[in-house]
Amino acid sequence: MAAKVFKMTEAGKAELVKELEFLETDGRNDIAEKLKIARSYGDLSENSEYDEAKSEQAKIEARINELRYQLDNCVIVESLDDDSVSMGAKVSVVRKSDKAKLTYEIVGFSQSDPANGKISDESPVGRALIGKKKGDTVVVEAPIGNIEFTIKKIER
Repeated sequence: MAAKVFKMTEAGKAELVKELEFLETDGRNDIAEKLKIARSYGDLSENSEYDEAKSEQAKIEARINELRYQLDNCVIVESLDDDSVSMGAKVSVVRKSDKAKLTYEIVGFSQSDPANGKISDESPVGRALIGKKKGDTVVVEAPIGNIEFTIKKIER
């Protein structure tokens, strides 16, 4: 089975590297200390602190493995055309139905955080915006019906 390719910007890759370094050092050290303290309480069979620390350790190790996989299989995507929407661009749009002004940053799937305005180039809105220019109107198919956006500004 071929490895999944993770598209990201250079800045997005740097964020993942920073998170990985933190987890491999401070994250692991913190959990080792928690395990040490929990072991000092004695019987591990009924030790909820120990169970909780082991669970947290498993989550940290899973995230470390996930980050390593993404970094090992990432492709840096940078825009060659400053006039059109691409990965790494911040796009200001106006929703036609209610004139709401929204700003999205187009990022790779692994870095998407819609609550903070970072949307994947694979999301419906991201796909609709990619390649478009200032002044273009895009239509996004959504469960509630088609949503139209007009691109007002593209920033790098």
